[in-house]
Amino acid sequence: MRPNVHILVLAAGSSSRMRGADKLLQPVKGRPILRLVVETALASGAPVLVTLPPAAKSRREAVADLPVQVVDIPDAAQGMSRSIVRGLHAIREPGPEDGIMILPADMPGFSAKALADLISRFRAEPELIWRGGSTDGTPGHPAIIPRDLWPELAAITGDEGGRSVLQRHMDRLRLVPLPGQMATLDLDTPEDWTAFLGRPLPLA
Repeated sequence: MRPNVHILVLAAGSSSRMRGADKLLQPVKGRPILRLVVETALASGAPVLVTLPPAAKSRREAVADLPVQVVDIPDAAQGMSRSIVRGLHAIREPGPEDGIMILPADMPGFSAKALADLISRFRAEPELIWRGGSTDGTPGHPAIIPRDLWPELAAITGDEGGRSVLQRHMDRLRLVPLPGQMATLDLDTPEDWTAFLGRPLPLA
């Protein structure tokens, strides 16, 4: 059976650095960035899971009509690790050579082509960790982690996105240069958004 890649979109954060605005609802190309990232993930052809806090009504509405599996994260305040751990447990009947792609929801630059290329590389060599990076060699996102490392990933705690797992297995990691700032541009603050949009961001 061909290895499958499950894309886990991390969208359970509190946007605490946005000073009142929800970064995942800010418009990019005419729709909330959360929806844009999820649509891009779906266009890669892989199954998509989206982690969300139970009370995030507007975020849920942003993806309600999309064919994704929503994973509730009632303990999202404990950090990013909770999304990854609960996301792993929500994957239905994974194969022995499957991988999980960890994809942040606050990064607008990804293309379906780039995600599909990473998936193709993983399917050819599913024992390796495939990670996006910049053309100058700076590590970034996303990362695809093989099935045999999922128990280690399921043991992470706090506000960690799996960094410790990657560091323990650097011999298996392959960095794939992605165009421009695709792998490194995330939008966490109003200042980030102002620079990205070229205009001030209206705050709630």
